[in-house]
Amino acid sequence: MQTPFKTIGIIGKPSDPGIADTLTGLYDYLIAHQYTVCVAENSVQFIKNNTIKAYSMEALGQHCDVVIAVGGDGTFLAAARAIVKYDVPLIGINLGRLGFLVDISPHEAPAKLHYILQGHYTEEKRYLLRAKIIRDNEVIHEETAVNEVAIHRWVTPSMIEIVTKIDNVFLNSQRSDGLVISTPTGSTAYSLSAGGPILYPSLNALVLVPLNPHTLSNRPIVIHDSAEIEISFCQTKQINALVTCDHIEIPDVLISDKILIKKDPKPIRILHPEGHDFFQILRNKLNWSSGYHS
Repeated sequence: MQTPFKTIGIIGKPSDPGIADTLTGLYDYLIAHQYTVCVAENSVQFIKNNTIKAYSMEALGQHCDVVIAVGGDGTFLAAARAIVKYDVPLIGINLGRLGFLVDISPHEAPAKLHYILQGHYTEEKRYLLRAKIIRDNEVIHEETAVNEVAIHRWVTPSMIEIVTKIDNVFLNSQRSDGLVISTPTGSTAYSLSAGGPILYPSLNALVLVPLNPHTLSNRPIVIHDSAEIEISFCQTKQINALVTCDHIEIPDVLISDKILIKKDPKPIRILHPEGHDFFQILRNKLNWSSGYHS
């Protein structure tokens, strides 16, 4: 099967020297199989080769046909945000614990990568969220998130009162520690720990999950992913809020600001080995059905 994969990018977890052997082995394997290999600048130091040219993560999206992220889901998320606009697919190799996004273990990597790079794979498309902070009718900050956009109370013991509109229609006003707006991808991350439901990855849906709401009748709600979500604050005194997009912080959001959240039109493409099973990952990750044998 002909595939367009000639130039391959590698992104590793930048803070973990323990990935050196895996990255070096991966690099040597790809070079031995006559691929052109580009390595992210934050990962070059872990590969035992002094002739490698370093690339920014965004440059990998410009130059590569596919990018391999080596690390955990956090490494994968950073890679996804950096290359999404270039329509370059991502492959995830996990280190240590099984991830929801990085589903190839290091010892399986040579065999599974061989099949994927030969065209034997399952492709998924996962959509990101784009959050805009509006102040005085101007966009002062814009960020994307693969998992979730979260609004938190910031440097205050008091709850914040969040007003939510969906497509400019009032949904509710809630006093809480914050609110998580999650994609299906993020439904197994922060949203899950806050009590939200697990969404199947291909669903055209978003979930809004309150964080420690004052009124227990405030429950998670699932909406269509074509909706635009508007968050504002109802408060009698000036306080700051913190907005996070995955792990990226946007601090000092003011009470007078608005936050607009909408699905980004460009998805990230994820390549899995053939036979990829989301339910099996759930069982392994969440320790479901540990005593059941089919």
